[in-house]
Amino acid sequence: MRDDIPTSSHQAFVAADGRAILTAEAISKSFGGIAALKEVRFDLRAGEIHALMGENGAGKSTLMKILSGVYTDYDGTVRVDGGPVYFSNVRDAEAAGIAIIHQELNLVPELSIADNIFLGRERVIAGLFLDRKASLHAARLLLNRLGIELDPEARVSQLRVGEQQLVEIAKALSLQARILIMDEPTSALSPGECQRLFKIMRQLAGDGVGIVYISHRIDEVMHLSDRITVFRDGKHVWTRPIADLDEDAVIAAMVGRNLLDVERPGRSPGGEAVLSVKDLSLSTAARHGWRDVLKGVSFDVRAGEILGIGGLLGAGRTEILETIFGSSEGRRGGEIRLNGVPVDIRSPLDARRLGIALVTEDRKTKGLHLHDSITDNVALPLVNRIARFGLRSFDAESSLARKAVEMLGVRCGGTDQQTGTLSGGNQQKVVIGKWLATGPRVLLLDEPTRGIDVGAKREIYDLIFKLAGEGLAIVVVSSELPELLHLADRILVMAEGRQTGLISREEASEERIMQLAAPRGSARGKAVA
Repeated sequence: MRDDIPTSSHQAFVAADGRAILTAEAISKSFGGIAALKEVRFDLRAGEIHALMGENGAGKSTLMKILSGVYTDYDGTVRVDGGPVYFSNVRDAEAAGIAIIHQELNLVPELSIADNIFLGRERVIAGLFLDRKASLHAARLLLNRLGIELDPEARVSQLRVGEQQLVEIAKALSLQARILIMDEPTSALSPGECQRLFKIMRQLAGDGVGIVYISHRIDEVMHLSDRITVFRDGKHVWTRPIADLDEDAVIAAMVGRNLLDVERPGRSPGGEAVLSVKDLSLSTAARHGWRDVLKGVSFDVRAGEILGIGGLLGAGRTEILETIFGSSEGRRGGEIRLNGVPVDIRSPLDARRLGIALVTEDRKTKGLHLHDSITDNVALPLVNRIARFGLRSFDAESSLARKAVEMLGVRCGGTDQQTGTLSGGNQQKVVIGKWLATGPRVLLLDEPTRGIDVGAKREIYDLIFKLAGEGLAIVVVSSELPELLHLADRILVMAEGRQTGLISREEASEERIMQLAAPRGSARGKAVA
C-alpha cells in the first residue's frame, strides 16, 4: 500500500450534501451486436470521489463516454440535478458542467500546451483576434496550480506520455467543471505527480465538485474514494461506501472470484548474455545545441532473465528501449551486442530482423492501427514473410491472429473486430501478441500493464514468466515498484539519464529503488553484475 496517497479529508462535506448531481438509470449500449452495458446504474454526489472499478471490457469507459457526450446512441436515462438530459456531443456535456479525462489522450500533437488547453475556447480581442498573451497567462496559472513545470508554449508532440496526461488534466480543470470524470489519470504519472494530483482532487471535491474516478490501482481507490461501484461483464455488481470494504472484497467483485497473488516461479537464468549494452548514449536537439538524454548506460540480459528498469518520469527509461530498438531520434552512441556479436541498429526494421521486439508505452499512436482489424495489426510485422508469390495470405494472417487472441485471452467478437473498439487492456494484449508473433529473442516491454486491470495483470505476469522460462531475454520498464520487484531478476535504476544502480532481486526494495532514482542523488550503491 502506498504511503504517498492522502487519506480522505472531505467525508463530512459529502455527508452534509448527499444529493445526486449525476445519475445514470438502466443504461444499455452495444457494439456490433455485442453488449457492452446491460441496464447499469450509477450516481454521483456533489463533493464526493466515486470510484468505478471492473476488469477491462466491464463497461466502465463506455458508460463514462455516454455521460460525457462521446457516445449518443444508447438506451436508458441520464439525469443532471434530477432532470433528464441528452447530450448530442461533448460540448453539450461540457455546457452541463461535465468534463472527462480519457485514458487515451486526445491532444493535438503539433499545437502548444496552451493551444490544446483552450482549443475551441480561444481567448480573443474584440471578437476578431486571438489573445495569445491571455491564453499563455491562463495556461501558466493552471499548470502552476497543478505543480507542473512545463512551458505553455511547448509543443505537445515534444512531451512524454505522462506529461501529456498532465496537460489533459489542466485542460479539464480549465472548463471549471462541477462533474469531473477521470479515466485512469495516474497510469503514466510518477509517484510525485500522483501525489500532486490527489491533493488537487481533494481540493476540487472540497469545493463541491463530484469526481468519477476510474483506476485499476486498488490502493489508490481505497484511500481516495468515498464510494465504489463495481461493473463486471457490462453489469452493475454493487455500489458500497468505502467504510464497508476492503481490497479483497473489491477484487472478488471485479473478477468473480478471489484473486491470489501471482506466484513467481523459481528460475536461475544463466549462460551468456543475449543482449549486451555498453556506454549507451542519446542526445536530442534542443534550442541551444544538444541535450544529453542518456549517458553511459551499460547492462547485460541473459537468456531467461527479466531485467527491470526503474526510475522517475523523464529519467530515460523509455529512451533506453527506443535507442536499442532504433526508434529514438537524435545522436546515438555506445555499443549493442547480440549473443556477443556487435550489431548496428539504425531503425526498427533492423531491430526486428535481428530478433528484437518492442512493446511501446503508447499503444494508441505507436503500437496499433486503431482503425484496422485485430488480424491486420497482429500480422503487420510479418506480412511480407508470410505472403505467397507477393500476395497477402489472408488465411495465414487470420490463423496468426487467432493464436494471439487465444494465447493472450483477448476479449473480442472475432479477429475481424476493429482494434479501436477494444478496451484499453485488450488493445495492449494485441500489441504484445503482434510482437510475440515475430518470434523474438529479446523482448522489450515499456509499461506492459499500463491501464490493465488486476485480472489481466495476472495473465500478463504469467505470460512474462512463461516466456522467460522458454529462454527469452526480457527487459521491462515499469512505473509500479511492486511490479518491478515481482517480475525482475535484477533492476537497473535510472535518474536524469544516468544509471545510478544495477541491483539484484535480493537487494531490491521500494525504498532502495526510490533512493537511487532521486534526481541528483549521490547514493549510488555497489552495482551488481
